[in-house]
Amino acid sequence: MPKTLILIPSRLAASRLPGKPLLKINGLSIISHVFNKAKKSNVGEVYVCTGDKEIYEDVRNNGGNCILTQKEHKTGTDRIYEGFQKLNLSNIDYILNLQGDEPTIDVEDIKKMNSIACKNESDVATLASQINGKEKLNEENIVKVQTKEDLKLKYFSHAIKFFRISNNLNYNNVYHHIGIYQYRTSILKKFVELAQTKSEIKYKLEQLRALENEIDIDVILAKSAPIGIDTKKDYMEIKKFMEYKS
Repeated sequence: MPKTLILIPSRLAASRLPGKPLLKINGLSIISHVFNKAKKSNVGEVYVCTGDKEIYEDVRNNGGNCILTQKEHKTGTDRIYEGFQKLNLSNIDYILNLQGDEPTIDVEDIKKMNSIACKNESDVATLASQINGKEKLNEENIVKVQTKEDLKLKYFSHAIKFFRISNNLNYNNVYHHIGIYQYRTSILKKFVELAQTKSEIKYKLEQLRALENEIDIDVILAKSAPIGIDTKKDYMEIKKFMEYKS
């Protein structure tokens, strides 16, 4: 079985909700909740990659692994690649990039993506879930992915395009994209060395850089989409949900 390393990029300077990773739910920071979900998956070793000492100390104080990177990076993928280089681990076949603001991510979905990506020898793999309701198709904060084939009938399918809003799209095989990626280590190196594309910058979608440079992205169907935390309202809703469940 190929060897996978999970890296979680995290920073305090989120534009819409500064300090987000250290906000508490059930007395534990959001970033430590995500770390614990990743660790529970048993996919591989887990490290948070951050340029902020406050995050570093929080993760370490809660029993997690963390590595300090430079503070400024253009993307989270650049941050995890620096972390990977600093770790200097041998025999790593895949890097799994897990978002640090999605504490409701399903552990089984992490395991499923890793398993299928490894078996298929994917260059890049990601997750997507069903979209419930046509009104969500043009919600800008929901990133969509269109695949070549129906994910309900296949274990995975290649991504055709990613978008936020499009009134002229054929909506066959369109899903809610989940921002978790698994990269073959050689492809991750190639990806971060590529210049950001105009579309990537315009739409704030890193994955467009891969597609525009002919890097295939395999899309795997998840049980459900995790709830990301971008605003104070998101935080309060997820806090209430998670504390109620516990």
